[in-house]
Amino acid sequence: MRFDEALEYIHNTLKFGMKMGLENVSYLLRLLGNPHKRLRCIHIAGTNGKGSVAAMTSSILSEAGYKVGLFISPYLEDFCERIQINGVPISKNDVARITELIKTKVDQMISESHSHPTEFEIVTAIGMYYFAEQNVDYAVIEVGLGGRLDATNVIDPLISVITSVDYDHKEILGDTLSQIAYEKAGIIKKGRPVIVYPQQQEAMNVIRQVCLERNSPLIEVSNDDVMLVNDSLDGQYFDYHKGQCNFDSLFIPLLGNHQLLNAATSIAAVITLREYYYINISDKAIRSGLSKTKWPGRLELVHRMPYVLLDGAHNPQGAHSLAIALNHYFPNKRIIMVLGILKDKEIEKILSELIPLASYIIMTKPDSPRAASPDELLSIAKEKNVDNIAIEDIKQAVQTALSMANADDVVVISGSLYLVGKARTYLKEVYNFK
Repeated sequence: MRFDEALEYIHNTLKFGMKMGLENVSYLLRLLGNPHKRLRCIHIAGTNGKGSVAAMTSSILSEAGYKVGLFISPYLEDFCERIQINGVPISKNDVARITELIKTKVDQMISESHSHPTEFEIVTAIGMYYFAEQNVDYAVIEVGLGGRLDATNVIDPLISVITSVDYDHKEILGDTLSQIAYEKAGIIKKGRPVIVYPQQQEAMNVIRQVCLERNSPLIEVSNDDVMLVNDSLDGQYFDYHKGQCNFDSLFIPLLGNHQLLNAATSIAAVITLREYYYINISDKAIRSGLSKTKWPGRLELVHRMPYVLLDGAHNPQGAHSLAIALNHYFPNKRIIMVLGILKDKEIEKILSELIPLASYIIMTKPDSPRAASPDELLSIAKEKNVDNIAIEDIKQAVQTALSMANADDVVVISGSLYLVGKARTYLKEVYNFK
């Protein structure tokens, strides 16, 4: 099987839809020799921020000298990004080889009258198999959707981490914050420590109750744990103080005030690994790992003159964080936005956060069958009295925005990671960055 054939096989499983639950993926992994049971995992769930926390935690463990697997969802530009070891994506040959093996197991499942695994279940199996085969020391696993019934929840992690919980995927996870928090809290395992980002009270009450029921030690991150020292378009310096753990002037090359709390959550996670499991993670590794974190497509400034900012703000909370960042980093500058949003998102709430900041908006179509049409977005934007047009082709939309921008203007590309990924690939050709 070639890489292109493997991708075709994987993506063709989209027709089997999204089935929440662990029975199918557990059986597939059993046929593969239960590779997930040989992994020491850090499991991360949340509505927003879980990818950032996963990236920071992986970077810290790598700097501590460990071989670290990182499983993320979705990818930004290339499928292989989803499965990494110490920042190096899985090779195309390994994707093809492991997918071919998994296909034989899926065929066996079908012959035994089991349901066909979904796309995410197959990708999860590839990641677990690859990490076990490569004998990683630790695997940082990001939840795909929810937590309790997500395919990644087959693991028995050393610690569970829950980042910011808010409204998203309400048709699957529930339409109250308590219901959504309960789904996220499904990754909490009996007796295993849990690290939690500061939450709204309704969500926090649910998480505390689940920890109590499962006798799981709870480490709550607080807004008081971090204090901003200095920030610029290059990143942020901050102090971290929690209990006996004290750091001054830590640096993260990530923008946005919310990233300070994500960093605090990651620090609390690795300190918990150090204290509960006696894992050798030095203060130096924490400092160095944070400073070397890479998380593209999230408030990522890829060019100046004009400023070009990428951010996959795909829900109202993400759009709110982007709005705060734009007001903070680019006050009084003319903002040209390229927006594309999926039709199953809370479109009006996302646009209500972003439209007031823009002088001009170009609506486009993310590279996804779930994308909302640019004309639909345009009809909503017109009610807000902002100049705008619809250009369905992403490359053309970005080109138009760049052609309109003066040296001191800001071009913001946002709304969906499917849009941001395609735009980033094109912008690398234009501006020659990695």
